[in-house]
Amino acid sequence: MKVVILAGGLGSRISEESHLKPKPMIEIGGKPILWHIMKIYEHYGYNDFIICLGYKGYVIKEYFMNYFMYNSDVTIELNKNKVDVHYSNAESFKVTLIDTGLNTKTAGRLKRIQKYVGNEDFMLTYGDGVSNVDLHQLLTFHKSHSKIATLTAIQPGGKFGGLELNADGAVVRFREKPKDDGQWINAGFFVLKPSVFDYLTDNADDIMWEEEPLLNLTKDGQLQAYRHEGFWACMDAMRDKIELERLWESKNAKWKIW
Repeated sequence: MKVVILAGGLGSRISEESHLKPKPMIEIGGKPILWHIMKIYEHYGYNDFIICLGYKGYVIKEYFMNYFMYNSDVTIELNKNKVDVHYSNAESFKVTLIDTGLNTKTAGRLKRIQKYVGNEDFMLTYGDGVSNVDLHQLLTFHKSHSKIATLTAIQPGGKFGGLELNADGAVVRFREKPKDDGQWINAGFFVLKPSVFDYLTDNADDIMWEEEPLLNLTKDGQLQAYRHEGFWACMDAMRDKIELERLWESKNAKWKIW
């Protein structure tokens, strides 16, 4: 089963680093967050990736073109133009890199890779979110409901602690980072049938996948949500990168399931 990763956005809310590289290439623990996402899928046996490129897509191309060398011990004889590879710990990724346009929105990026997916179910996710979601259970859930699209839903933790006060203003109870009003949000990690492309117009470049296509799937009763109550995090801003880095360095990176 192929895995499509949306990796073409500008990443404007983390511009401290995204002015140099696309957001999926911003590193956590010395590796791009894109690599972390791919490792999650590889752990479950899904290693055939289609990556939708856009902003500074050449950086991602260069990374994978040189990936084998980056992850190998080598001896280089410059006068002979000879390279001996002694050891490599490169992953078993198969990576198809597709330029889906600089300003193309997410529905357009998905539409542009249709021919590379073929006529089989496939997975889709964003290039900035990590999770310990069980992909085997997700796929089983998707098949059991026979819907065109399944998304992973999570309840995000609140950004601030919650206070309960009495009439005099005394703090009765403090709750650290409560769940936000029981709301479920789209966390990516989709499983899709190829008929999902019927919901994308031929020129979908100005359409967000999260808007018209998902709304129409919902109206037709073709969108199912898999509730994930474990770990999920999105690297949306610099504070998120700092927190993910802290989790990695403290060996508490719950998305590291490999």
